[in-house]
Amino acid sequence: MENAQSEVALDSFDRKILAELAIDGRISVTDLARKVGLSKTPCHVRLRRLIDAGVITGFRATIDPAKLGLDHVAFAEVKLTDTREQALAEFNAAVRRIPEVEECHMIASSFDYLLKVRTPDIRRYRTVLGERISSLPHVASTSTFVAMETVKDG
Repeated sequence: MENAQSEVALDSFDRKILAELAIDGRISVTDLARKVGLSKTPCHVRLRRLIDAGVITGFRATIDPAKLGLDHVAFAEVKLTDTREQALAEFNAAVRRIPEVEECHMIASSFDYLLKVRTPDIRRYRTVLGERISSLPHVASTSTFVAMETVKDG
């Protein structure tokens, strides 16, 4: 397991910068500075510090999965046969190689992992579950929940 990194001290300007970037990651530094109440140079310095400290880990496009025909979302509970560190590492490495698995979380529950799986339809999900997820290292069982509607995402 990875070690937790120490928290970075953030003031109100840093938090405003992060809030604005969460809304629009492509905002110019000039517009960002205006929105948070700073001049351009101090805003840029703070932005660079947030990136260098690892608070901001990257910038990416938000893509509408439905426009790509990927509007079927299922959540799969996964129970493992072995939860020792080596088994967890093997599972983690293998699950990262399945492109349909959008998220994977280790859970403190009666099961071990919760996977968010995005596919074009239930037929493709069934294939991914049966041929890819069920054959991951140390998988004992799975249980699926299909999302009927996404109310809030991200």
